[in-house]
Amino acid sequence: MLARGNLLDGYDKGGFFCELVDGAARDPALRLIAERLAAIPAEELERRARIAEAELYNQGITFTVYSEKDAIDRILPFDLVPRVLTAAEWNTLERGVKQRVAALNAFLGDLYGAQKILKDGVVPAALVLGHPCFCAEMVGFAVPHGTYVHVCGIDVVRDSSGAFMVLEDNARTPSGVSYVIENRNMMRRLFPDLMAGIAVRPVGSYGMRLHRALCDIAPPDIADPQIVLLSPGIYNSAYFEHIFLAREMGVPLVEGRDLVVQDHRVFMRTTAGLAPVHAIYRRLNDDFLDPDIFRPDSALGVRGLIEAWRRGRVAIANAVGTGVADDKAIYAYMPRIIRYYLGEDPILANVETHLCAEAGGLAYTLDHLHELVVKPVGESGGYGLLIGPHATQNELATFRERLRADPANYISQPLISLSVSPTLADGQLKARHVDLRPFAITGRDTWVLPGGLTRVALRQGSLVVNSSQGGGSKDTWVLE
Repeated sequence: MLARGNLLDGYDKGGFFCELVDGAARDPALRLIAERLAAIPAEELERRARIAEAELYNQGITFTVYSEKDAIDRILPFDLVPRVLTAAEWNTLERGVKQRVAALNAFLGDLYGAQKILKDGVVPAALVLGHPCFCAEMVGFAVPHGTYVHVCGIDVVRDSSGAFMVLEDNARTPSGVSYVIENRNMMRRLFPDLMAGIAVRPVGSYGMRLHRALCDIAPPDIADPQIVLLSPGIYNSAYFEHIFLAREMGVPLVEGRDLVVQDHRVFMRTTAGLAPVHAIYRRLNDDFLDPDIFRPDSALGVRGLIEAWRRGRVAIANAVGTGVADDKAIYAYMPRIIRYYLGEDPILANVETHLCAEAGGLAYTLDHLHELVVKPVGESGGYGLLIGPHATQNELATFRERLRADPANYISQPLISLSVSPTLADGQLKARHVDLRPFAITGRDTWVLPGGLTRVALRQGSLVVNSSQGGGSKDTWVLE
């Protein structure tokens, strides 16, 4: 029986699966963490929360909300109550993420190669070849080790039974890993009493692992590759993360104007002259990478970069054209993609998904709109979606018109009873919905950062965890 103290007295999980309280009933380590947490006075927890907020602000750990009038920089709200995963739970997640990344890379290699999966009718050719992220320049270009998705973020949720399900694949430029590492640093400073004697897997090796993967894909004749992180610059919403990761890897942070291509080789401008660059971790969208190939008006990219890459003179991570694989419509085919390339059943299930581009999917969505979550296939950050059970009649009517006008732009899914985790709100611990983004790094092989970014919907009753929509984050502990 879980001992109850000041903070957990009156805690109501609201009928949802609670990762800490339900987990404590069957795992001694979780029970110990819950008992220690319950014994902390509410005033003390609030005091530490104020310290955390001040530290985040002083360290410049921010993101930009472009939808705000002044595109204001904000700290990502940090909740001090950790999200804890057992070793067995993590084993399932880790295997599932690795399987998914392997399938994504095989899928991309085929799309830009023989296109067997399209010829076999497993995935509709029109869905891929007409996709705005399908890059014709990639066709026939084999990337080192068959790795297109070098950094992948797989968004995972848990349902009412505690089962893990994949909600979304992020195969372009997934963000948020800096918060994972900074959250852990914060917890070590503020909660040594909560962590004492509990073996939690470390997260501090991410920069080293990413550097190693970039060395794996660099031109093979280079003994000590020069790696850079290419950023759009200070006005990007994730600029803090760009600085952070460059520092973690020990590599220069550059913008497009800092690089130049000569004789199909990439160089970095330095005070001592031009220095060769062999691998680029780019945090820049495809369209802006090279004005010779993509947008001619791009001032953020590097002219001639794609040709240098195709000639094997430089490596780029993630590869160009990966966006076609993390589309929300392609997501619906991922179980089939896994079986097609790997001959395995998915370890992590998909959420049931209806494609509005298909007549049956559109009809079902229109008939059950009040029960479903409807998402635009090309959006991210929680924008443009409808949560049917929480929508007004006017909102439902408006969305029906959008669906009829552009059905191919939408998918729908049932509303999942997302798991909750105790979260500090108004001086009490209250149940708030969470998701998880594990990060996988792939060079020659795949490594998954233990834990990942836990995002929490801080507003009562909200299911939207995105930072741009008022969400926050937690430290994610994976027990040894």
